[in-house]
Amino acid sequence: MSQGLYAAIADRWDAALDAVAIVDETRAWTRAELNSLTSRMDAALRALGAEPGAPVCLIAEKSVQAFAVYLACLRGGYAFFPINAGYTDAEIDYLLADANPRVVIADPERAATLKPMAEQRARAAFATLAGDGTGSLIDAALDIAAAPPPRAVDSGTWAALLYTSGTTGKPKGAVLSHGNLLSNAQALLEAWRFTEADVLLHVLPIFHVHGLFVAGNQAMLSGAKLIWRRAFDPLDVLSRLKDATAFMGVPTLYTRLLAQPGLTADKVRHMRLFVSGSAPLDPATFAEFTRRTGHCILERYGMTETGMLTSNPYQGERLAGTVGFALPGLEARIVADNAAAAAGDIGVVQVRGPNVFQGYLNAPEKTAASFTDDGFFITGDLGFKDETGRLSLVGRQSDLIISGGYNVYPSEVEGALTELDGVLEAAVFGLSHPDFGEAVAAAVAPRPGVALDEAELIRQTRRKLAGYKTPKKVFLMQALPRNAMGKTDRKALRARFADAFA
Repeated sequence: MSQGLYAAIADRWDAALDAVAIVDETRAWTRAELNSLTSRMDAALRALGAEPGAPVCLIAEKSVQAFAVYLACLRGGYAFFPINAGYTDAEIDYLLADANPRVVIADPERAATLKPMAEQRARAAFATLAGDGTGSLIDAALDIAAAPPPRAVDSGTWAALLYTSGTTGKPKGAVLSHGNLLSNAQALLEAWRFTEADVLLHVLPIFHVHGLFVAGNQAMLSGAKLIWRRAFDPLDVLSRLKDATAFMGVPTLYTRLLAQPGLTADKVRHMRLFVSGSAPLDPATFAEFTRRTGHCILERYGMTETGMLTSNPYQGERLAGTVGFALPGLEARIVADNAAAAAGDIGVVQVRGPNVFQGYLNAPEKTAASFTDDGFFITGDLGFKDETGRLSLVGRQSDLIISGGYNVYPSEVEGALTELDGVLEAAVFGLSHPDFGEAVAAAVAPRPGVALDEAELIRQTRRKLAGYKTPKKVFLMQALPRNAMGKTDRKALRARFADAFA
Protein backbone atom coordinates (compact mmCIF):
# COMPACT_ATOMS: atom_id res chain seq x y z
CA MET A 1 0.00 0.00 0.00
CA SER A 2 1.36 3.42 -0.96
CA GLN A 3 2.06 6.05 1.63
CA GLY A 4 -0.57 8.68 2.40
CA LEU A 5 0.20 12.36 2.87
CA TYR A 6 -0.19 12.28 6.65
CA ALA A 7 2.20 9.36 6.99
CA ALA A 8 4.79 11.29 4.97
CA ILE A 9 4.33 14.32 7.23
CA ALA A 10 4.56 12.20 10.38
CA ASP A 11 7.82 10.68 9.14
CA ARG A 12 9.26 14.19 8.92
CA TRP A 13 7.95 15.14 12.35
CA ASP A 14 9.40 12.05 14.00
CA ALA A 15 12.92 13.22 13.21
CA ALA A 16 12.61 16.00 15.82
CA LEU A 17 9.31 16.09 17.70
CA ASP A 18 10.43 18.95 19.94
CA ALA A 19 11.01 21.27 16.95
CA VAL A 20 8.55 24.14 16.55
CA ALA A 21 6.00 23.52 13.78
CA ILE A 22 3.78 26.62 14.01
CA VAL A 23 3.91 29.96 15.79
CA ASP A 24 0.63 31.87 15.89
CA GLU A 25 -0.32 35.14 17.59
CA THR A 26 -0.52 33.49 21.01
CA ARG A 27 1.96 30.63 21.26
CA ALA A 28 4.39 28.22 19.62
CA TRP A 29 3.33 24.65 18.79
CA THR A 30 5.93 21.91 18.63
CA ARG A 31 5.52 19.05 16.20
CA ALA A 32 4.64 16.78 19.12
CA GLU A 33 1.94 19.19 20.33
CA LEU A 34 0.47 19.60 16.86
CA ASN A 35 0.54 15.83 16.36
CA SER A 36 -1.25 15.31 19.69
CA LEU A 37 -3.93 17.86 18.81
CA THR A 38 -4.37 16.32 15.37
CA SER A 39 -4.66 12.78 16.79
CA ARG A 40 -7.28 13.86 19.32
CA MET A 41 -9.24 15.70 16.65
CA ASP A 42 -9.18 12.60 14.49
CA ALA A 43 -10.66 10.63 17.39
CA ALA A 44 -13.31 13.29 17.98
CA LEU A 45 -14.26 13.23 14.29
CA ARG A 46 -14.57 9.44 14.36
CA ALA A 47 -16.87 9.74 17.37
CA LEU A 48 -19.02 12.20 15.43
CA GLY A 49 -19.42 9.72 12.58
CA ALA A 50 -16.67 10.67 10.12
CA GLU A 51 -16.06 7.85 7.65
CA PRO A 52 -13.10 7.04 5.37
CA GLY A 53 -13.44 8.88 2.07
CA ALA A 54 -16.46 10.90 3.21
CA PRO A 55 -16.31 14.71 3.42
CA VAL A 56 -15.78 16.55 6.70
CA CYS A 57 -16.86 20.17 6.25
CA LEU A 58 -15.15 23.10 7.98
CA ILE A 59 -16.74 26.59 7.95
CA ALA A 60 -14.52 28.49 10.36
CA GLU A 61 -12.04 31.31 10.59
CA LYS A 62 -8.35 30.54 10.12
CA SER A 63 -6.59 29.19 13.21
CA VAL A 64 -4.04 26.55 14.12
CA GLN A 65 -6.94 24.43 15.35
CA ALA A 66 -8.67 24.76 11.96
CA PHE A 67 -5.47 23.64 10.25
CA ALA A 68 -5.36 20.69 12.66
CA VAL A 69 -8.82 19.68 11.38
CA TYR A 70 -7.28 19.36 7.91
CA LEU A 71 -4.40 17.27 9.29
CA ALA A 72 -6.88 15.14 11.26
CA CYS A 73 -8.78 14.44 8.03
CA LEU A 74 -5.55 13.29 6.38
CA ARG A 75 -4.81 11.11 9.42
CA GLY A 76 -8.26 9.55 9.49
CA GLY A 77 -8.75 9.16 5.76
CA TYR A 78 -11.61 11.69 5.50
CA ALA A 79 -12.00 14.19 2.67
CA PHE A 80 -11.35 17.68 4.05
CA PHE A 81 -14.07 19.98 2.72
CA PRO A 82 -13.42 23.65 3.59
CA ILE A 83 -15.92 26.43 2.90
CA ASN A 84 -15.06 30.12 3.01
CA ALA A 85 -16.49 31.41 6.31
CA GLY A 86 -17.54 34.56 4.46
CA TYR A 87 -20.09 32.65 2.38
CA THR A 88 -23.78 33.36 2.89
CA ASP A 89 -26.18 30.76 4.26
CA ALA A 90 -27.63 30.30 0.76
CA GLU A 91 -24.20 29.56 -0.72
CA ILE A 92 -23.41 27.12 2.08
CA ASP A 93 -26.77 25.42 1.70
CA TYR A 94 -26.02 24.58 -1.94
CA LEU A 95 -22.57 23.17 -1.13
CA LEU A 96 -23.80 21.04 1.77
CA ALA A 97 -26.59 19.60 -0.33
CA ASP A 98 -24.15 18.73 -3.12
CA ALA A 99 -21.31 17.35 -0.98
CA ASN A 100 -23.35 15.51 1.67
CA PRO A 101 -20.65 15.64 4.39
CA ARG A 102 -20.79 13.36 7.42
CA VAL A 103 -19.62 16.08 9.83
CA VAL A 104 -20.01 19.87 9.67
CA ILE A 105 -17.85 22.13 11.85
CA ALA A 106 -18.69 25.83 12.04
CA ASP A 107 -18.23 28.95 14.11
CA PRO A 108 -20.45 28.94 17.23
CA GLU A 109 -21.87 32.33 16.21
CA ARG A 110 -23.44 30.72 13.14
CA ALA A 111 -24.64 27.56 14.84
CA ALA A 112 -28.26 28.76 15.00
CA THR A 113 -28.57 28.68 11.21
CA LEU A 114 -25.88 26.21 10.13
CA LYS A 115 -26.65 23.40 12.61
CA PRO A 116 -30.21 22.85 11.30
CA MET A 117 -28.93 23.22 7.75
CA ALA A 118 -26.25 20.56 8.30
CA GLU A 119 -28.69 18.18 9.95
CA GLN A 120 -31.48 18.67 7.42
CA ARG A 121 -29.50 19.08 4.20
CA ALA A 122 -26.79 16.49 4.77
CA ARG A 123 -27.96 14.61 7.86
CA ALA A 124 -24.55 15.45 9.26
CA ALA A 125 -23.28 15.66 12.81
CA PHE A 126 -22.50 19.22 13.89
CA ALA A 127 -19.67 20.66 15.99
CA THR A 128 -18.29 24.13 16.58
CA LEU A 129 -14.88 25.76 16.23
CA ALA A 130 -14.32 29.47 16.79
CA GLY A 131 -11.54 31.65 15.42
CA ASP A 132 -9.86 31.65 18.84
CA GLY A 133 -9.60 27.85 18.76
CA THR A 134 -12.43 27.12 21.19
CA GLY A 135 -15.60 25.14 20.55
CA SER A 136 -17.30 21.82 21.04
CA LEU A 137 -14.88 20.01 18.70
CA ILE A 138 -11.90 21.09 20.81
CA ASP A 139 -13.73 20.18 24.01
CA ALA A 140 -14.43 16.71 22.63
CA ALA A 141 -10.85 16.30 21.43
CA LEU A 142 -9.40 17.24 24.82
CA ASP A 143 -11.62 14.64 26.49
CA ILE A 144 -10.09 11.84 24.40
CA ALA A 145 -7.99 9.59 26.61
CA ALA A 146 -6.13 7.79 23.83
CA ALA A 147 -6.38 8.40 20.11
CA PRO A 148 -6.57 5.48 17.67
CA PRO A 149 -3.65 4.94 15.28
CA PRO A 150 -3.71 6.71 11.90
CA ARG A 151 -5.90 5.00 9.35
CA ALA A 152 -4.08 3.29 6.50
CA VAL A 153 -4.82 4.93 3.15
CA ASP A 154 -3.60 4.47 -0.40
CA SER A 155 -2.88 6.96 -3.15
CA GLY A 156 -6.48 6.86 -4.38
CA THR A 157 -8.09 7.64 -1.01
CA TRP A 158 -9.93 10.95 -1.04
CA ALA A 159 -7.99 13.62 0.85
CA ALA A 160 -9.90 16.81 0.00
CA LEU A 161 -13.02 18.15 -1.66
CA LEU A 162 -12.61 21.73 -2.90
CA TYR A 163 -15.21 23.62 -4.89
CA THR A 164 -14.25 25.70 -7.89
CA SER A 165 -15.10 29.39 -7.82
CA GLY A 166 -18.12 28.99 -10.06
CA THR A 167 -17.37 32.01 -12.29
CA THR A 168 -19.21 30.40 -15.20
CA GLY A 169 -21.97 28.57 -13.33
CA LYS A 170 -22.60 26.67 -10.12
CA PRO A 171 -19.45 25.63 -8.25
CA LYS A 172 -18.21 22.09 -8.90
CA GLY A 173 -16.60 19.90 -6.25
CA ALA A 174 -13.11 18.72 -7.25
CA VAL A 175 -12.08 15.48 -5.54
CA LEU A 176 -8.36 15.29 -4.71
CA SER A 177 -6.66 12.13 -3.46
CA HIS A 178 -3.70 11.53 -1.17
CA GLY A 179 -1.69 10.66 -4.28
CA ASN A 180 -2.65 13.95 -5.94
CA LEU A 181 -1.59 16.04 -2.95
CA LEU A 182 1.55 14.10 -2.04
CA SER A 183 2.92 14.01 -5.59
CA ASN A 184 2.34 17.74 -6.05
CA ALA A 185 3.95 18.60 -2.71
CA GLN A 186 7.00 16.51 -3.60
CA ALA A 187 7.28 18.21 -7.00
CA LEU A 188 7.18 21.63 -5.33
CA LEU A 189 9.77 20.60 -2.76
CA GLU A 190 12.09 19.72 -5.61
CA ALA A 191 11.29 22.90 -7.55
CA TRP A 192 11.40 25.41 -4.69
CA ARG A 193 13.91 23.66 -2.39
CA PHE A 194 12.08 23.91 0.90
CA THR A 195 13.91 22.36 3.87
CA GLU A 196 13.48 22.24 7.63
CA ALA A 197 15.68 25.34 7.81
CA ASP A 198 12.90 27.40 6.20
CA VAL A 199 10.38 29.62 7.96
CA LEU A 200 7.27 30.35 5.89
CA LEU A 201 5.24 33.45 6.75
CA HIS A 202 1.67 32.21 6.21
CA VAL A 203 -1.00 34.88 5.65
CA LEU A 204 -3.30 33.09 3.17
CA PRO A 205 -6.71 31.54 3.87
CA ILE A 206 -6.87 27.76 4.21
CA PHE A 207 -10.08 27.12 2.28
CA HIS A 208 -8.12 27.38 -0.97
CA VAL A 209 -5.34 25.44 -2.74
CA HIS A 210 -2.75 28.22 -2.32
CA GLY A 211 -2.84 28.54 1.45
CA LEU A 212 -3.83 24.97 2.27
CA PHE A 213 -1.76 22.82 -0.08
CA VAL A 214 0.95 24.99 -1.63
CA ALA A 215 1.93 26.71 1.62
CA GLY A 216 0.68 24.28 4.28
CA ASN A 217 1.82 21.02 2.71
CA GLN A 218 5.20 22.49 1.77
CA ALA A 219 5.92 23.42 5.35
CA MET A 220 4.65 20.19 6.90
CA LEU A 221 6.37 17.89 4.43
CA SER A 222 9.71 19.73 4.50
CA GLY A 223 9.72 20.25 8.26
CA ALA A 224 9.78 24.03 7.83
CA LYS A 225 8.28 26.26 10.51
CA LEU A 226 5.13 28.29 9.87
CA ILE A 227 4.60 31.81 11.18
CA TRP A 228 0.80 31.65 11.25
CA ARG A 229 -1.21 34.85 10.82
CA ARG A 230 -4.98 34.89 10.70
CA ALA A 231 -5.07 37.45 7.91
CA PHE A 232 -2.81 39.65 5.83
CA ASP A 233 -1.80 42.99 7.29
CA PRO A 234 1.02 44.79 5.45
CA LEU A 235 2.56 46.36 8.55
CA ASP A 236 2.42 43.04 10.40
CA VAL A 237 4.05 41.28 7.45
CA LEU A 238 6.83 43.86 7.32
CA SER A 239 7.53 43.29 11.00
CA ARG A 240 7.64 39.49 10.57
CA LEU A 241 9.75 39.20 7.43
CA LYS A 242 12.96 39.40 9.47
CA ASP A 243 12.04 36.06 11.06
CA ALA A 244 11.09 34.33 7.80
CA THR A 245 12.77 32.88 4.73
CA ALA A 246 9.74 32.51 2.43
CA PHE A 247 6.44 34.24 1.71
CA MET A 248 3.52 33.29 -0.53
CA GLY A 249 0.85 35.71 -1.64
CA VAL A 250 -1.60 36.76 -4.32
CA PRO A 251 -0.81 39.83 -6.47
CA THR A 252 -3.00 42.10 -4.34
CA LEU A 253 -0.80 41.42 -1.31
CA TYR A 254 2.31 42.49 -3.20
CA THR A 255 0.74 45.74 -4.36
CA ARG A 256 -0.25 46.47 -0.75
CA LEU A 257 3.27 45.73 0.45
CA LEU A 258 4.68 48.07 -2.19
CA ALA A 259 2.42 50.81 -0.83
CA GLN A 260 4.41 50.66 2.44
CA PRO A 261 7.52 52.89 2.58
CA GLY A 262 9.07 50.37 4.97
CA LEU A 263 9.46 47.73 2.27
CA THR A 264 13.20 47.88 1.54
CA ALA A 265 16.01 45.53 0.59
CA ASP A 266 17.24 45.60 4.18
CA LYS A 267 13.82 44.50 5.45
CA VAL A 268 13.94 41.30 3.35
CA ARG A 269 17.64 40.47 3.63
CA HIS A 270 16.86 37.13 5.37
CA MET A 271 14.34 36.05 2.71
CA ARG A 272 15.16 33.56 -0.03
CA LEU A 273 11.80 33.22 -1.83
CA PHE A 274 8.69 35.24 -2.66
CA VAL A 275 5.96 33.33 -4.53
CA SER A 276 2.89 34.77 -6.26
CA GLY A 277 -0.09 32.98 -7.70
CA SER A 278 -3.90 32.54 -7.86
CA ALA A 279 -4.16 35.54 -10.24
CA PRO A 280 -1.90 37.20 -12.85
CA LEU A 281 0.84 39.42 -11.47
CA ASP A 282 1.12 42.80 -13.20
CA PRO A 283 4.59 43.10 -14.80
CA ALA A 284 4.82 46.61 -13.31
CA THR A 285 4.38 45.13 -9.82
CA PHE A 286 7.02 42.50 -10.60
CA ALA A 287 9.49 45.18 -11.72
CA GLU A 288 8.83 47.55 -8.82
CA PHE A 289 9.17 44.77 -6.24
CA THR A 290 12.53 43.80 -7.73
CA ARG A 291 13.69 47.41 -7.72
CA ARG A 292 12.67 47.95 -4.10
CA THR A 293 13.81 44.65 -2.59
CA GLY A 294 16.30 43.02 -4.95
CA HIS A 295 14.03 39.93 -5.11
CA CYS A 296 12.34 38.62 -8.27
CA ILE A 297 8.92 37.24 -7.37
CA LEU A 298 8.49 33.64 -8.48
CA GLU A 299 5.24 33.22 -10.40
CA ARG A 300 3.60 29.84 -10.76
CA TYR A 301 0.39 28.43 -12.23
CA GLY A 302 -2.09 26.01 -10.78
CA MET A 303 -5.77 25.17 -10.41
CA THR A 304 -8.14 23.74 -7.85
CA GLU A 305 -8.35 20.55 -9.91
CA THR A 306 -4.62 20.04 -10.26
CA GLY A 307 -2.65 21.84 -7.60
CA MET A 308 0.44 23.48 -9.06
CA LEU A 309 1.33 22.83 -12.70
CA THR A 310 4.16 25.13 -13.75
CA SER A 311 6.68 27.42 -12.10
CA ASN A 312 9.32 29.91 -13.01
CA PRO A 313 12.71 28.48 -12.05
CA TYR A 314 14.15 28.75 -8.57
CA GLN A 315 17.55 29.21 -10.19
CA GLY A 316 17.44 30.89 -13.57
CA GLU A 317 15.55 33.72 -15.19
CA ARG A 318 12.10 34.58 -13.88
CA LEU A 319 10.25 36.46 -16.59
CA ALA A 320 7.44 38.84 -15.73
CA GLY A 321 4.12 37.81 -17.24
CA THR A 322 5.10 34.15 -17.57
CA VAL A 323 4.37 31.16 -15.34
CA GLY A 324 7.42 29.09 -16.22
CA PHE A 325 7.88 25.43 -17.02
CA ALA A 326 6.04 22.23 -16.15
CA LEU A 327 6.89 20.91 -12.69
CA PRO A 328 8.80 17.62 -12.36
CA GLY A 329 6.65 14.66 -13.38
CA LEU A 330 4.00 16.81 -15.11
CA GLU A 331 3.21 17.40 -18.77
CA ALA A 332 1.70 20.59 -20.19
CA ARG A 333 0.81 21.15 -23.84
CA ILE A 334 -0.96 23.78 -25.94
CA VAL A 335 -3.70 22.62 -28.31
CA ALA A 336 -5.31 24.75 -31.02
CA ASP A 337 -7.79 23.42 -33.59
CA ASN A 338 -7.35 19.89 -32.23
CA ALA A 339 -3.61 19.90 -32.92
CA ALA A 340 -0.44 20.72 -31.03
CA ALA A 341 0.21 24.46 -31.28
CA ALA A 342 3.51 25.79 -32.56
CA ALA A 343 5.72 27.90 -30.32
CA GLY A 344 4.11 31.31 -29.87
CA ASP A 345 0.66 30.21 -31.00
CA ILE A 346 -2.24 30.57 -28.55
CA GLY A 347 -4.31 27.55 -27.62
CA VAL A 348 -5.88 25.72 -24.71
CA VAL A 349 -3.57 24.50 -21.95
CA GLN A 350 -3.88 20.76 -21.32
CA VAL A 351 -2.06 18.92 -18.53
CA ARG A 352 -1.36 15.39 -17.38
CA GLY A 353 0.29 14.03 -14.24
CA PRO A 354 -0.23 12.35 -10.86
CA ASN A 355 -1.45 15.66 -9.40
CA VAL A 356 -4.57 15.84 -11.58
CA PHE A 357 -7.78 15.35 -9.60
CA GLN A 358 -10.06 12.32 -9.46
CA GLY A 359 -13.06 14.08 -10.99
CA TYR A 360 -16.01 16.34 -10.17
CA LEU A 361 -18.33 15.16 -7.42
CA ASN A 362 -21.74 14.01 -8.65
CA ALA A 363 -20.88 15.12 -12.20
CA PRO A 364 -19.57 12.19 -14.30
CA GLU A 365 -20.48 13.88 -17.60
CA LYS A 366 -18.59 17.07 -16.68
CA THR A 367 -15.64 14.98 -15.58
CA ALA A 368 -15.57 13.00 -18.83
CA ALA A 369 -15.84 16.18 -20.90
CA SER A 370 -12.87 17.68 -19.05
CA PHE A 371 -10.38 15.04 -20.25
CA THR A 372 -8.99 14.15 -23.65
CA ASP A 373 -8.90 10.59 -24.94
CA ASP A 374 -5.22 10.34 -24.03
CA GLY A 375 -5.77 11.48 -20.44
CA PHE A 376 -4.95 15.20 -20.50
CA PHE A 377 -7.07 17.52 -18.37
CA ILE A 378 -8.48 20.44 -20.37
CA THR A 379 -7.82 23.42 -18.12
CA GLY A 380 -9.90 26.00 -19.97
CA ASP A 381 -6.97 28.41 -19.79
CA LEU A 382 -5.53 29.95 -22.94
CA GLY A 383 -1.80 30.33 -23.33
CA PHE A 384 1.28 29.79 -25.44
CA LYS A 385 4.79 28.41 -25.06
CA ASP A 386 7.96 30.02 -26.32
CA GLU A 387 10.74 28.08 -28.03
CA THR A 388 12.15 26.99 -24.65
CA GLY A 389 8.83 25.61 -23.39
CA ARG A 390 8.12 28.49 -21.01
CA LEU A 391 4.38 29.04 -20.59
CA SER A 392 2.52 32.34 -20.70
CA LEU A 393 -1.21 32.62 -20.01
CA VAL A 394 -3.52 35.01 -21.84
CA GLY A 395 -6.81 34.30 -20.04
CA ARG A 396 -9.65 31.86 -19.63
CA GLN A 397 -11.46 30.39 -22.62
CA SER A 398 -14.67 31.64 -21.02
CA ASP A 399 -13.22 35.19 -20.89
CA LEU A 400 -12.23 35.26 -24.56
CA ILE A 401 -14.01 38.13 -26.34
CA ILE A 402 -15.08 37.65 -29.96
CA SER A 403 -15.77 41.13 -31.31
CA GLY A 404 -16.79 41.46 -34.93
CA GLY A 405 -15.33 38.02 -35.60
CA TYR A 406 -11.92 38.83 -34.07
CA ASN A 407 -10.51 37.18 -30.95
CA VAL A 408 -9.57 39.58 -28.15
CA TYR A 409 -7.59 38.32 -25.15
CA PRO A 410 -8.37 40.38 -22.01
CA SER A 411 -4.84 40.14 -20.62
CA GLU A 412 -3.36 41.94 -23.64
CA VAL A 413 -5.77 44.85 -23.30
CA GLU A 414 -5.31 44.97 -19.53
CA GLY A 415 -1.57 45.18 -20.02
CA ALA A 416 -1.95 48.15 -22.34
CA LEU A 417 -4.25 49.93 -19.89
CA THR A 418 -2.07 49.43 -16.81
CA GLU A 419 0.88 50.96 -18.67
CA LEU A 420 -0.99 54.27 -18.85
CA ASP A 421 -0.22 57.00 -16.34
CA GLY A 422 -2.50 56.99 -13.34
CA VAL A 423 -3.97 53.52 -13.89
CA LEU A 424 -3.63 51.21 -10.88
CA GLU A 425 -5.44 48.17 -12.26
CA ALA A 426 -7.77 47.18 -15.06
CA ALA A 427 -10.15 44.36 -15.92
CA VAL A 428 -11.31 43.73 -19.48
CA PHE A 429 -14.46 41.80 -20.37
CA GLY A 430 -16.97 41.36 -23.17
CA LEU A 431 -20.47 42.83 -23.25
CA SER A 432 -23.31 42.10 -25.64
CA HIS A 433 -23.33 44.53 -28.57
CA PRO A 434 -25.97 44.86 -31.31
CA ASP A 435 -23.41 45.38 -34.07
CA PHE A 436 -20.23 43.50 -33.03
CA GLY A 437 -21.87 40.63 -31.15
CA GLU A 438 -19.53 41.38 -28.28
CA ALA A 439 -17.79 44.66 -27.51
CA VAL A 440 -14.62 45.10 -25.49
CA ALA A 441 -15.22 46.90 -22.20
CA ALA A 442 -12.90 47.72 -19.33
CA ALA A 443 -13.18 48.61 -15.67
CA VAL A 444 -10.30 50.75 -14.47
CA ALA A 445 -9.24 51.82 -10.98
CA PRO A 446 -7.00 54.90 -10.62
CA ARG A 447 -3.92 55.33 -8.52
CA PRO A 448 -4.56 57.28 -5.30
CA GLY A 449 -5.18 60.95 -5.94
CA VAL A 450 -5.45 60.58 -9.73
CA ALA A 451 -8.50 61.61 -11.75
CA LEU A 452 -8.88 59.59 -14.95
CA ASP A 453 -10.90 60.43 -18.05
CA GLU A 454 -12.68 57.71 -20.02
CA ALA A 455 -12.23 59.27 -23.43
CA GLU A 456 -8.54 59.91 -22.85
CA LEU A 457 -7.95 56.34 -21.71
CA ILE A 458 -9.62 55.01 -24.86
CA ARG A 459 -7.63 57.38 -27.04
CA GLN A 460 -4.29 56.39 -25.50
CA THR A 461 -5.12 52.68 -25.65
CA ARG A 462 -5.98 53.06 -29.36
CA ARG A 463 -2.35 54.14 -29.92
CA LYS A 464 -1.16 50.79 -28.53
CA LEU A 465 -3.72 48.35 -29.88
CA ALA A 466 -5.74 47.63 -33.00
CA GLY A 467 -9.17 49.21 -33.11
CA TYR A 468 -11.06 45.96 -32.49
CA LYS A 469 -9.03 45.39 -29.29
CA THR A 470 -9.54 48.91 -27.93
CA PRO A 471 -12.30 49.18 -25.29
CA LYS A 472 -15.51 50.72 -26.57
CA LYS A 473 -16.32 51.77 -23.01
CA VAL A 474 -14.20 52.27 -19.89
CA PHE A 475 -15.93 52.23 -16.52
CA LEU A 476 -14.06 54.12 -13.80
CA MET A 477 -14.19 52.48 -10.35
CA GLN A 478 -12.42 53.15 -7.08
CA ALA A 479 -11.65 49.42 -6.75
CA LEU A 480 -12.32 46.34 -8.86
CA PRO A 481 -14.53 43.56 -7.47
CA ARG A 482 -12.55 40.51 -6.40
CA ASN A 483 -13.24 37.05 -5.09
CA ALA A 484 -11.82 35.65 -1.86
CA MET A 485 -8.44 34.86 -3.45
CA GLY A 486 -7.95 38.27 -5.03
CA LYS A 487 -8.96 37.33 -8.57
CA THR A 488 -10.87 40.00 -10.48
CA ASP A 489 -14.54 39.04 -10.62
CA ARG A 490 -15.36 39.51 -14.31
CA LYS A 491 -18.70 37.81 -13.82
CA ALA A 492 -19.73 40.59 -11.44
CA LEU A 493 -18.52 43.23 -13.88
CA ARG A 494 -20.40 41.70 -16.80
CA ALA A 495 -23.58 41.59 -14.70
CA ARG A 496 -23.19 45.16 -13.47
CA PHE A 497 -22.63 46.68 -16.90
CA ALA A 498 -24.67 44.21 -18.99
CA ASP A 499 -26.91 46.89 -20.52
CA ALA A 500 -24.14 49.35 -21.40
CA PHE A 501 -24.61 48.88 -25.17
CA ALA A 502 -28.34 48.17 -25.15
